[in-house]
Amino acid sequence: MSVLFYRLGRFAYGKPWYVIAGWLAVVATVVALLATSPVKLSNEVRIDGTPSQKVIDDLATSLPEASGGQGMLVFKAPDGARIDDVGVRTALLAAVDAVYSHDHVIDARKVLAREAAKGKNSPLLRAQAAVAQAAGQSPSGKTPVPFQPDGQPVAGVTVSADGSTALMQFQFDEQTYELPSGTIDSVVEAAEGESAPGGLEVLPSASMMEIPEVVGVGEIVGVVVAAVVLLITLGSVVAAGLPLVIALVGVTVGVGGAFTLSTVFEIHSLTAVLALMLGLAVGIDYALFIVNRQRRLILDDGLDAHEAAGRAIGTAGSAVFFAGSTVVIALMGLLVVGITLLSTMAVVAAATIAISVLLALTLLPALLGLVKERICSSRTRNTARQQKAVAAPARATRWGARLVRHRYPALAAALLVPAILAVPAADMKLGLPSGASYNPGTAQRHSYELVSDAYGPGYNGPLLVAVSPTTGEQPLTPATLAAVTSDLKDIKGATSVSLAGMNSTGTTAILSLVPSSGPNDDETKDVVTAVRNKSPQISDTHGAAIGITGFTALAIDISDRLADVLPLYVATVLVLSLIVLLLVFRSFMVPVMATLGFLLSIAATFGLTTAVFQWGWLQDLIGLDATAPVVSLLPIIITGILYGLAMDYQMFLVTSMREAHVHGATPRGATITGFARASSVVVAAATIMVSVFAGFIFNAQPMIKQAGFALAAGILIDAFVIRMTLIPATMALAQEKAWWIPAWLDRLLPDLDVEGDKLAQKIPLPHPATPRSHGIAEKAESIS
Repeated sequence: MSVLFYRLGRFAYGKPWYVIAGWLAVVATVVALLATSPVKLSNEVRIDGTPSQKVIDDLATSLPEASGGQGMLVFKAPDGARIDDVGVRTALLAAVDAVYSHDHVIDARKVLAREAAKGKNSPLLRAQAAVAQAAGQSPSGKTPVPFQPDGQPVAGVTVSADGSTALMQFQFDEQTYELPSGTIDSVVEAAEGESAPGGLEVLPSASMMEIPEVVGVGEIVGVVVAAVVLLITLGSVVAAGLPLVIALVGVTVGVGGAFTLSTVFEIHSLTAVLALMLGLAVGIDYALFIVNRQRRLILDDGLDAHEAAGRAIGTAGSAVFFAGSTVVIALMGLLVVGITLLSTMAVVAAATIAISVLLALTLLPALLGLVKERICSSRTRNTARQQKAVAAPARATRWGARLVRHRYPALAAALLVPAILAVPAADMKLGLPSGASYNPGTAQRHSYELVSDAYGPGYNGPLLVAVSPTTGEQPLTPATLAAVTSDLKDIKGATSVSLAGMNSTGTTAILSLVPSSGPNDDETKDVVTAVRNKSPQISDTHGAAIGITGFTALAIDISDRLADVLPLYVATVLVLSLIVLLLVFRSFMVPVMATLGFLLSIAATFGLTTAVFQWGWLQDLIGLDATAPVVSLLPIIITGILYGLAMDYQMFLVTSMREAHVHGATPRGATITGFARASSVVVAAATIMVSVFAGFIFNAQPMIKQAGFALAAGILIDAFVIRMTLIPATMALAQEKAWWIPAWLDRLLPDLDVEGDKLAQKIPLPHPATPRSHGIAEKAESIS
């Protein structure tokens, strides 16, 4: 493997414009396709096969007019005023008319007018009266009343009991993610324009949100920090710029390529953001690892830039190839879950990682061929010569020697820190983002709080109960709907029940059940469970089949489904990755240590995420002020991504140790030497990843905010506590046993030669190199 990559690196270095032209053609093709094909992203969280999703799919057939996206606007009267004041009432009527007049909003007034024209023959009006009589008054004391400016109720608009707030609920003709870009903003702006004369404040709910920005100020700051780290690590603007170029080309081709296919298959906005995060972080890290190796070969072994580039691709490039392979395996393991949303995320992110690896092995040496000897500045070369003359152990060597000398305290600390951080994970609750998940000052949070105060928290996430006859196509009678309503009203935690819609044949009705608690409260989940438990009784007694859906029901089903498949996913990823690590390191102990260390870091990651987002700890430090459950999708996504990235650092660090061991260093000396060679680049790579991921914490979308935090925290813990402390300490304790493998298995396994031993034998260095591995180890061991 190392010989093949060596030749690839030398070819790309020697014929740079051939390689560059090829990649430019790929980039130009992607850009051209993006210019001609509109990007279509989705915010829908859909998990096929769950009960709530089945209800939604059935309604799309039996009641298609109810299958569009839900909209909700809150109108707050000026202080001291009421909605029924003349000026305020007039402005509200104008705002309602502006919303209903929008091209993509279904005008509920026209629907009711058509039904009213039918008189007593209207199934909808008869059902509405029966349900209202059975529901009675809410015991909460916050029962809203219809908005009746001229004695006639305005469809979809209610006024709070205290008269200070109006709530308008309406429906789009398509799902919100399918609407043309800018539709939601134009609806809100139309309502705001007409409300201004009356002094009404207009606030959209969390469901009224356009696709979040993929790149914002926080993300740009993260990339700037990464550039600064590269400059400090490599000491040259030219050298620091190359990893950034590789990363930017990688996300252009990877994420841009996925965007070009968004009209063919659905791409969730989180898919794009994850691919962007990973593409930037991994692209920079992989290129940094190779560039750093080339520079060390130039500065330490005296090679020219061409030969150093070939050998860097042959050795560090091999490690990058297998590191990328572990990330791809971890991501593609999501396919065994069988959830389309996760499968799409996995494929797009894995493709972006694969492209980043390919760029590091081809475009990077081509760019090095243009830079040539300028990859190391004169100042850097002079500094290296001075260090050789002094012959003092470097800082990384001294630190590695301390870890080996104090391996027992280091091991204890590396085990204790993640164990303590993992404690809050025992209280982790899963859910989907709601308005309460947004920071104060945002329209979504303000809207949520207004509705909670004026109406009750349950109005922020009403549950939808679909009712249909069990006897085939017979219409539902008013008496049946009244009986079902009465049974639902008796459920503990149900505040009100009302008719939300009915098809023209009367065979399907939708009841809106408002709980007394918020969307992510445990009490609301109890209501969902109670409705489902009562379903058989309602079917037997009233001849009506019911199914419940809505925000909370979806969250419960998604959480349960993901909890069921998580063990299968983790087992699949661990088995496949252990095989890859066994092939690379030719050791039993190293893959097992790597995996156990990851389990510690992922537990600590979920503990920190729970403490910060669910408990609200230390939120001021990262500019947050919103407690919410951990997003249901997060555990399985973060587990896959962090496992792959953790193995990257394992690969970079331990391959350096194995290289020193293969070339004759003692086990303890190999640990110190490998740590000294790889630790600086691992620190830089981890810092870059944390910076890039942390930039997404400031995204407005709660799901993206949590994903950015979890990834940043996970990398921080895994790189510095597990890989840089636990692994060296364990290797020092195990000594020669760390590299043990049965002789029969050693003969069966293919020799991938990641450490470049065959390369050194087949293509010797142009001149004898200084045996630095022995020198570093001996000096370090003398220090220790």
